[in-house]
Amino acid sequence: MNNILHLAIIILLLTITLAAYFLVIGALFANRISKTQTSLNLTPGRSFGVGMVNFLFFGLIAFVMLSLAENAGHFIKGLLTIPALLILAFLAVLLSVGLTAAVQHLAERLFPDTVNWKRNLWSAVILCIACALPFVGWFLLLPYIAFTGVGAAILGFFQKS
Repeated sequence: MNNILHLAIIILLLTITLAAYFLVIGALFANRISKTQTSLNLTPGRSFGVGMVNFLFFGLIAFVMLSLAENAGHFIKGLLTIPALLILAFLAVLLSVGLTAAVQHLAERLFPDTVNWKRNLWSAVILCIACALPFVGWFLLLPYIAFTGVGAAILGFFQKS
């Protein structure tokens, strides 16, 4: 019983932290998030496809590089690990931008008459709780939101201002 209480507290703290993170990213990179959100609104299917292909392709490349570096010498380990970590960092940036755009898109639909920061906060909390739902949230909703967000972020880079 004690472990369940600790797990609930950890999930609550992670939800609050993610909501604050999405608010900060949305405030600091408003133009980039706006372009990503436009791509998300106009072409969600294309965003999902582009995101899934790129996320899996570059994730696989990083995974293979890290696997090869595990049994290599020190010099080769550094040569393989640094590019793999750069690829993973770039994917994390794309995922952050995409998830922030998804939170703002969800906020516009759920709370159209609320103040911008409040609706984004509650939308982030709702999305975190929805993605924490066992099985459906873990294996369907979270990958869909993540792939669509990454794809929308990629498509947002090629969008004209």
